[in-house]
Amino acid sequence: MKFKYTARNRDGELQAGYVESFSKEGAANILTGHELFILSLENADKVALIEQIARLFKRVTLSDLMIFTRQFSILMESKVPLVDSLKNLEKQTRSVAFQEIIAEIIIDIESGLSLSQSFERQGEIFSEFYISIIKSAEITGHLEDALSYLADHIEKEKMWKSKILNAMIYPLFLFAGFIAVVILMVTVVFPKIQPIFSDYGVDLPWYTKFILGFGGFLLQWWWAVILILIPLAVLFIDYFKTNEGKVVIDELTMKLPIVGDLMKKMYISRFAESLMVLIKGAIPISQALEITGHSIGSYIYRDLLIEIAEEVRAGQLLSNSLKDRDQYFFPVVSQMIAVGESTGRLEEIMLRISNLYTRETEDIIARLSELIQPIVIAIIGVFIGILFSSILIPIFNMMQSVKM
Repeated sequence: MKFKYTARNRDGELQAGYVESFSKEGAANILTGHELFILSLENADKVALIEQIARLFKRVTLSDLMIFTRQFSILMESKVPLVDSLKNLEKQTRSVAFQEIIAEIIIDIESGLSLSQSFERQGEIFSEFYISIIKSAEITGHLEDALSYLADHIEKEKMWKSKILNAMIYPLFLFAGFIAVVILMVTVVFPKIQPIFSDYGVDLPWYTKFILGFGGFLLQWWWAVILILIPLAVLFIDYFKTNEGKVVIDELTMKLPIVGDLMKKMYISRFAESLMVLIKGAIPISQALEITGHSIGSYIYRDLLIEIAEEVRAGQLLSNSLKDRDQYFFPVVSQMIAVGESTGRLEEIMLRISNLYTRETEDIIARLSELIQPIVIAIIGVFIGILFSSILIPIFNMMQSVKM
């Protein structure tokens, strides 16, 4: 069993973590054996289950995090003490879930933890990249600048997601309406027309026979379809939640025309911006690459950047490592970074790369939002034409035979 604990060592420093044991008493003995004074000790498995259920009803959105970070930055610039700033933010936030999280952060800080350590204990809300920026700011003493940058960073991520979502809402709505019309036609309308065709001996086209057969199958076996589809959907969802499944989704997405190019440019923009900020915060480049990999939002790029970090740690130039992976990093990226490495202006080059691919990403999103709607409407129009022609053509043939 796993137990979550908070304790103080002989020097009075607060520690928190997990300990494995067969019982709570055994976990307590392990901690006291390490000369720790236990403050709290609870079953982590039970806590995790309760937290998972609670997460279904309480979520901290990207907007909540952006507003929190922006307001936190303003309070820090105004020289308001850290704990007072967090207490003000706790009162101002509208999210009950976020209020509880901020309250826990305040308790952690008052117990002796640093801000980054407190954020680290809320790892589901604050990313590794977010925490790393805060850690570097604590070292340099420029917390307000770091928070301002993070607010801008989150705002840009939110803007991209909103644009992509807005471009997809209308086509998805049309597609859902089309599916509803198809189900209504093949299960209600077509079965009532089929006996008429049989009475007049109309020779039906193959696609009409297929649609009528499909409608009859749904009417008779709808319960079996549901019993099969629901477990399959659950299996697919569970698989795509695994690391392997997420890699498969990334690979499929990047092979799509236009969309694949968009995702690559978006990830390269994130990579350049994150690496620039982390290097500027005096974090070693190999460690910065690993942090960037975990925060970039792609499992493929995460694995690539971890491999590149190992190569850089072994003495290879970053530009050479990227050059060997030109399938995911465009040649111009490695060329620009090579210039930055040779001139000692890597941070500036990273900023230029980020700005370049940010603009290109925004251009592609704008074009997609303009193109995707007419394309989807045209595709749905073709299928609707096939659907209605499968009935109208037999009706026309039947009328011709009646006249004769």
